[in-house]
Amino acid sequence: MPVTELGREQMQDLLDAIVSDAMASDDRGKVADYIPELSRVDPNQFGICVATVSGEVYAAGDADTPFSIQSVSKVFALALALGKVGDQLWHRVGREPSGLAFNSLLLLEHENGIPRNPFINAGALVTTDTYLADSSPREALGQMVRFVQAACDFEDIRINQNVAQSEIATANRNFALAHYLASFGNLRNSTDKVLGTYCHQCAIDMSCRQLALAGRLLLEGPGMPRLISRDRRRRINALMMTCGHYDGSGDFAFRVGLPGKSGVGGGILVIAPGRASIAVWSPGLNQYGNSKLGTEAMETLARKTGWSVFG
Repeated sequence: MPVTELGREQMQDLLDAIVSDAMASDDRGKVADYIPELSRVDPNQFGICVATVSGEVYAAGDADTPFSIQSVSKVFALALALGKVGDQLWHRVGREPSGLAFNSLLLLEHENGIPRNPFINAGALVTTDTYLADSSPREALGQMVRFVQAACDFEDIRINQNVAQSEIATANRNFALAHYLASFGNLRNSTDKVLGTYCHQCAIDMSCRQLALAGRLLLEGPGMPRLISRDRRRRINALMMTCGHYDGSGDFAFRVGLPGKSGVGGGILVIAPGRASIAVWSPGLNQYGNSKLGTEAMETLARKTGWSVFG
């Protein structure tokens, strides 16, 4: 029975059951150990939050524990970049799934330095370079944090400096991507400036509750944050559906049927259009670099609620 026909208690019971199943799982995936700070995160954590278009918020598990949102930040970076240059952005980054790992260099050479989409690392470097524009990294990151704060209506959104420095220290492949982009003239700022901004952007800490509330900017409905246009909401949701889980995007669409964006910190932001914004977090990752238990939880939630863009 769709959750729209259920009451608050039934929805809370569903989330509690999802948390119970997740905590009982023997296979929690593997944390992102190539970033030292993330390798220290306790994998035995799980949180989930649902923020509905009617203003209700349901949470369970470790839903108020902050975590590094990592590549989920690419959703907000894309929104800022589109706000800066509009559809001119699509001259510098594509809108197609890559079919390769999030940090792959292969397609950049074949496609003349134009990343496949804004959610793989190369594409995210272009969107970061775009919203960075002629400002300093401090100014640009301040704009990013204020944008996220406005979306979720929480002022205590911060960048985790330890995570940011840990990322910069291990960012050799991302530096390679940035230099490759620069060699094709697809970066306006220096590689050091772009990478420093990008790594700090990825190191934003948020809880599931805060992330679910922030995701409402991608929902249409009364009381939802009006930070981007309806047309851009539709386009960002489309890209989340087709590209939000890297080379696992097709699998996520098949299993869940909703737009989503993952991060190697174990978080996933999912949008049920017209219904809710959902955030789930479990640090252990699957073979695609997406939260293993988070993906399974979203599959259960979508099945139990009947939420899917495919009917």
